[in-house]
Amino acid sequence: MIASMAAMAPSSSSSSSSSAFTFLRHKPQFHAHAAARRSSSALLPRRRRNLVLLRCSLDATKQAVQELPAADGAVACADCFGVFCTTYDLKDEETRSWKKLVNIAVSGAAGMISNHLLFKLASGEVFGPDQPIALKLLGSEKSFQALEGVAMELEDSLYPLLREVSIGIDPYEVFQDVDWALLIGAKPRGPGMERADLLDINGQIFAQQGKALNAVASRNVKVLVVGNPCNTNALICLKNAPDIPAKNFHALTRLDENRSKCQLALKAGVFYDRISNMTIWGNHSATQVPDFLNARIDGKPVKEVIKDTKWLEEEFTKTVQKRGGVLIQKWGRSSAASTAVSIADAIKSLVTPTPEGDWFSSGVYTSGNPYGIAEDIVFSMPCRSKGDGDYELVEDVMIDEFLWGRIKKSEDELLAEKRCVGHLIGNEDDEFCDVTEDTMLPGEK
Repeated sequence: MIASMAAMAPSSSSSSSSSAFTFLRHKPQFHAHAAARRSSSALLPRRRRNLVLLRCSLDATKQAVQELPAADGAVACADCFGVFCTTYDLKDEETRSWKKLVNIAVSGAAGMISNHLLFKLASGEVFGPDQPIALKLLGSEKSFQALEGVAMELEDSLYPLLREVSIGIDPYEVFQDVDWALLIGAKPRGPGMERADLLDINGQIFAQQGKALNAVASRNVKVLVVGNPCNTNALICLKNAPDIPAKNFHALTRLDENRSKCQLALKAGVFYDRISNMTIWGNHSATQVPDFLNARIDGKPVKEVIKDTKWLEEEFTKTVQKRGGVLIQKWGRSSAASTAVSIADAIKSLVTPTPEGDWFSSGVYTSGNPYGIAEDIVFSMPCRSKGDGDYELVEDVMIDEFLWGRIKKSEDELLAEKRCVGHLIGNEDDEFCDVTEDTMLPGEK
């Protein structure tokens, strides 16, 4: 089942484009030859069809659908509804400078995090005011009606940069030609569920999504995994997408970075924008390592500004780790808005040049890393970007004995998680699950 709200984005050489909203429904299928079909389907002609216009009504259950013939010179769309049934020529001078359309897939699109994130993406806040986008939203059969509601809200928000919206439950359909895949959806941890069980259940989801990305996504797709345990889920996803560079996969640790900056700012009595060079090392779990050794406040090393070493080594890290649990106690639910902000921040760090001398944190593939961290896992490390969607690891960092000890503890945890999911990453012979200690972050289970 898939629904699509589509509009052609203007090219940089054209001053006009068309906008249309289509709502298509297909039964979910497994596409073994999706990549081959993608190339051949572009050759098929499109038929002109009657427009289907959804009339507004105060009672949504009584909304009337009326078929109208396509107007002369208009492009008719199948099963469209609302304002997007009509095509428009955009003659605004602003559209002449627009870039090529970027396709963005979001899984878990009916969830709370996505509910905050999607409107940031559509507004131009993340990719820029001259970047038109297409949103491809992945949900489940259970959430499909909610996805329709999300699409309607996006329609009602009148974002000019939002050129297409499609919704579906089949990743082989939704991930077609995507340039970015934001994988938020994952099964929440239930009562009595062990961490090893969660690794297996969610690992299967990300193995399937990795295979779908490998089959139909852009060859240079950038993938950001948010669903927990996000580091190992990112490893599973990249191992099931061998035709996509492993460097293109990220696990979200930006919320941990943002929380760390907040705590340092509070302790130092400054605003958070004075904090730079903040690194989160390791796993997005209770073994994560907020690095105060390399962080700076107003350009000075943190330890020169905050001289309370005991606070830095003990309370600082614990506060960052427990922030999600405290939020649940106050708010009654886990973080959603701040997670969406951190996703937006993570993307902006990749599409915007990193300020000179600064860096950001992201969970990335460790093979070839300069720090001596174990190969073949996804580990949060300091990164810089030229703003082209790519990144390089920062080499000019200090690692003392205290910091290295904590890094190794997080490394050990990720290696143990990797052994638990050997059947999902092609290492069946080496599989042995000895994950016993529960290091899930409070409130983010």
